[in-house]
Amino acid sequence: MTKFVRITDVGPRDGLQNQATILTPEQRGKIIAGLVDAGVPNIEVGSFVSPKAVPAMAGVADIYQQLPAGKAYYQALIPNEKGYQLAKTAGAKAVMMVVCATETMNQKNVRLSVNDGLKQARDIISQGKQDGIDVICCIAVAWECPFEGKTDNQQVINMASYLDEAGAKEIILADTIGAATPEAVAHLVEKVASSVSIKKLACHFHDTRAMGLANVYAALQVGIRKFDAALGGLGGCPFAPGATGNVATEDVVMMLHQMGYDTGINLEDLMKVSNLAGEMVGQDIGGRADKWRQLQLEKGLPLV
Repeated sequence: MTKFVRITDVGPRDGLQNQATILTPEQRGKIIAGLVDAGVPNIEVGSFVSPKAVPAMAGVADIYQQLPAGKAYYQALIPNEKGYQLAKTAGAKAVMMVVCATETMNQKNVRLSVNDGLKQARDIISQGKQDGIDVICCIAVAWECPFEGKTDNQQVINMASYLDEAGAKEIILADTIGAATPEAVAHLVEKVASSVSIKKLACHFHDTRAMGLANVYAALQVGIRKFDAALGGLGGCPFAPGATGNVATEDVVMMLHQMGYDTGINLEDLMKVSNLAGEMVGQDIGGRADKWRQLQLEKGLPLV
């Protein structure tokens, strides 16, 4: 397998959407520009949702007008057809849709049954092909749901196969509440990969139970080469008590570099962007190994 691992930083969307401090489009644009300068290849810019429902995502169309051109692959979350049309009008070339693997979670998220959510995704994938827009699909609560408990593996396999056949550009398996274990991660990924090409799969982990980095490693060992992460470990799920956010991009990049993988990301520059984001939201962020990394830099020692 290739030694390159692609990271999508979802901090500007998943990391900021539930923060108490709401950043302006200009502030979010500065964070995105910093991520681009640090060499992050994929960035989730924001979400085209109602600003009344998610005030932190207001003005995402304005951000699209100031994105550095040609330097990164930009995507935005959309909940439905209306969101797709807003993204299209803003000039988005890639959108990401979420379908939850349990009925309760999908109803709470988008007020649709799982089957209706899949059909909606299929229709938007079809529309995207006509418009030249990539449609990425995320299967949320792929390992565990806060309402229904452990998620049935076969349900996730069936959903992934359906989305693959519908023509999704990529399929993300998401541990939305941070409840997965490395063993469960490896097991499900291998099962899904028996029906869907491993090259089309990505993983999204949260760090609620301090398993985020271990789960990245487990997925890496069974062939995943695409991961979501958020600068500084920002984010979290409102349905997960004690949630501490997404696995930190800095921690993932550090581990991968120390293992000999290439991400194209400059870790020191990434840390500077994380510090900027932390100042903006008024939090001390940076990932679990941030203090060690800071000490290494102060001593003039390498991070790898």
